[in-house]
Amino acid sequence: MAAQISMSPNDPVKQFSVFAENRLGRLFDLTTLLRANDVHVIGITVLDTTDSAIVRFVVDDPDKTRELMVNNDFPYVECDVLAVELLDESQLHGVLAALFEAEINIHYIYSFIKRPEGRSAVVFNVEDADIAAQALNQRGHRVLTQRDISR
Repeated sequence: MAAQISMSPNDPVKQFSVFAENRLGRLFDLTTLLRANDVHVIGITVLDTTDSAIVRFVVDDPDKTRELMVNNDFPYVECDVLAVELLDESQLHGVLAALFEAEINIHYIYSFIKRPEGRSAVVFNVEDADIAAQALNQRGHRVLTQRDISR
């Protein structure tokens, strides 16, 4: 796959935030478009307001997703997020402790739906991703790259 070839081993995980009108079927339309183009949603969360919604998601092919968003009139922004592997739910406390000790403010988190190799992961949007990644690595937590989640 061309997207994997162009990726650096240390590329951070990309998150897309799509701004969608709050109407029946809009999320279905988005996921149908991704599925029809062989893009897999790895993690997703939706922030709902009265008139609109923000759909935040991580995919296995950010290059193709970027193209699909532009060509199909889905307004979006893209940012880097931290994805941290968890062997089981008990590791969440240790991840949070590492971020707390490093004085990293967490803006929001959500979990992956599925990951290759069957391991769970949590997505973090944090104040300072570089310092957060260093703190997590020093405590033995695995910070994933985009290559780790791409197929």
